[in-house]
Amino acid sequence: MIRSVVMGTGSALPKRRVSNAELAAQVDTSDEWIVERTGIRFRHIAGEGETTATLAADACRAALTAAGIEAASIDLIVLATATPDQTFPASATKVQAMLGINDCVAFDVAAVCSGFLYAVQVVDSMIRSGVAKRALVIGAETFSRILDWEDRTTCVLFGDGAGAIVLEAQETADEGGRGILTTKLHADGRHNELLYVDGGVSTTGTVGKLRMKGREVFRHAVTNLASVMTESLAMAGLAADQVDWVVPHQANARILDATARKLGLAPAKVVVTVDQHANTSAASVPLALDVAVRDGRIRQGQIVVLEAMGGGFTWGAAVIRF
Repeated sequence: MIRSVVMGTGSALPKRRVSNAELAAQVDTSDEWIVERTGIRFRHIAGEGETTATLAADACRAALTAAGIEAASIDLIVLATATPDQTFPASATKVQAMLGINDCVAFDVAAVCSGFLYAVQVVDSMIRSGVAKRALVIGAETFSRILDWEDRTTCVLFGDGAGAIVLEAQETADEGGRGILTTKLHADGRHNELLYVDGGVSTTGTVGKLRMKGREVFRHAVTNLASVMTESLAMAGLAADQVDWVVPHQANARILDATARKLGLAPAKVVVTVDQHANTSAASVPLALDVAVRDGRIRQGQIVVLEAMGGGFTWGAAVIRF
């Protein structure tokens, strides 16, 4: 049996770190208001010269170092993002060039906050089918560039950043071996108007700004995330009490708490970084994963569930034995 095994993780953040107090000096909000409703205290904002691709490349370098692997051995790069450097070509090809890789398969996927889970599924399928042997899977965003900084209900929620993992094909005869055990993805395009950007190449010819109906998104998020995590665990033949860690999309601390309660999971098993990074969309899951790996919480042999939901709606989960 061929499985996709996580060999290393990495992340990168813009240099500029912005507190709630700094934000309150620009828009009609306060630290207390933001913390109470979201749990967010800081976010990082990309500056001059920092783009989705540069952050992604930095995260990849960290992941490659952690894995002890040379960039030249990578034969597949999949970058999840809703904020690419250009309409085309794919930002993944820019990352490829920055890493000094002369030739490999490289492309982007767009599923907003669920993008990293979609990318994991795509890469896992390509590895299992023999198309690739060693891959970089990335989530990277510069959401600060599509925010309406006069809309206090959305601009306080998001930040910029990148996270990456190295996945490698490994043969295992043991059902209890390391690797991605299962993934489960969903989409429901009927809810487009609840979370979207009001611009695009084919419609307005502009980039547009992010728009969201927060209460409706919250309700769907709790229901969908709990459901897809239950589905993915059942597909892997596991129960919730066998999970060592849940690494969720870092959208809102209240969503994380509500989802954990719905599943009967102890809050201590949930990796939370939203207070430090805010919502970094497709970057949030790999960024939080890297934090938990580097601080020693996530260790080899543990069962880890990744989950996310984003605009579209799209949502998904992956069960991994590290």
